[in-house]
Amino acid sequence: MIFGATGDLANRKLYPSLYKLFEKGKLSDKFAVIGVARRPLTNEEFQENIKKSVKSSIQKENRIDEFASHFYYHSHDVTDSNSYAVLNNLANQLDSNYELQGNRIFYLAMAPEFFGTIALHLKEDGLTNVSGFKRLVIEKPFGHDLPSAQELNDQIRTAFSEDEVYRIDHYLGKEMVQNIEVIRFANAIFEPLWNNRYISNIQVTSSEVLGVEERGRYYEKSGALRDMVQNHMLQMVALLAMEPPIKLTTEEIRSEKVRVLRALRPIEGEEVKEYFVRGQYDKGTVEGTEVLGYREEQMVNPESNTETYVAGKLMIDNFRWAGVPIYIRTGKRMDSKSTKIVIQFKDIPMNLYYSPEETLNPNLLVIHIQPEEGITLHLNAKKAGQNIAATPVKLNYANRGIDGLNTPEAYEKLLFDCMRGDATNFTHWDEVALSWSFVDKISDVWENQKAENYPNYNAGTVGPREADELLEKDGFHWWPISNFDVDKC
Repeated sequence: MIFGATGDLANRKLYPSLYKLFEKGKLSDKFAVIGVARRPLTNEEFQENIKKSVKSSIQKENRIDEFASHFYYHSHDVTDSNSYAVLNNLANQLDSNYELQGNRIFYLAMAPEFFGTIALHLKEDGLTNVSGFKRLVIEKPFGHDLPSAQELNDQIRTAFSEDEVYRIDHYLGKEMVQNIEVIRFANAIFEPLWNNRYISNIQVTSSEVLGVEERGRYYEKSGALRDMVQNHMLQMVALLAMEPPIKLTTEEIRSEKVRVLRALRPIEGEEVKEYFVRGQYDKGTVEGTEVLGYREEQMVNPESNTETYVAGKLMIDNFRWAGVPIYIRTGKRMDSKSTKIVIQFKDIPMNLYYSPEETLNPNLLVIHIQPEEGITLHLNAKKAGQNIAATPVKLNYANRGIDGLNTPEAYEKLLFDCMRGDATNFTHWDEVALSWSFVDKISDVWENQKAENYPNYNAGTVGPREADELLEKDGFHWWPISNFDVDKC
């Protein structure tokens, strides 16, 4: 059952992803989907909408009519028990028709303020009283801060146990984010070096060229810190810094990620300005087009104190990572769309190949997450010819061509995991609580101190100057956001 079945998320992501699973044979003919929303629609109108959604995203539509025939519609009031009773009758009928053995997945693709209400009604009105499994899938944001997240979790847990709750972070469905574990734990050349003896710093970047678009009202309450750092950025940091799990099971992987978040050094009070930088975009030029500043966007306060950019220095106080800064940055209206991780290894003691006064380029491992997917290893090697001088070389692996033709889109992967009952790539409550606990201390300071320099970076640039100074005082610099050659940096 998809609550919010006529919304943007369902149309852009869920229906195309379900169709891909169906076309690949990962969904049998024994499935049914009930679309739940307020709008009055017939089954036929809903199925036409499904076809339109799939056709806009998929090149091949060989079985689209057969796929759409499994979809049914229910016009619903999320606060009315009578509406849930009708929904339950339809679900029981489809359960019998398709021999579904009482298995139900409830996907809440709608505003978070309804999550608790829906979960409580599902239990009270009998929809979770089934003979098979029941699972609840919910989107971010999971609360606005730790107290609101705790309240929401308490409501949900009255109807579903923790192992039945699947909190989606779509970054965890991305192929190269999942590859972080494989790169680390399946390669003997990396894991022995994955510590403070050999790594000087790690940089995690997620930049967007888009502004807030029509999300001004939401973004005014959220900002980049809550929208990106609390979930996506800290999840990637946890995967990068976790200890090798005993086994590759959901429980063991989650346990190691939680240990990382517990070891995060809390940043609060006056420390915030030393460890974190915030920014807000002004008007500028993005991809040749003049764009508005954040304060000029729809439904945004003309004197807004909301950040659209965050850069921070994280320290993990444990034996493996003591002394290694992990720098994060994320922002809107930047010069390029890119999510990547750069692991910078420590320099060798001296340069034998130029002169003692010059340093070699550092070795880098770059994990490209989006829009390109792949790995780049930056090394130093001898140039062709008589000279023995070293020059930077790049070893590339890209998820393109044959390797990348069928790379699952994040939602396709996560939906399939949920159907199989694999919660590894979903966020556990302990991770949510620890992330909010870390972020709340920073947001408390920012909300009580007005940023005097807003806006402080132009659209189409790499962010505010203060973000560069954050690394310069440690003797480092940001590696470029877009594709780069080390010798040009």
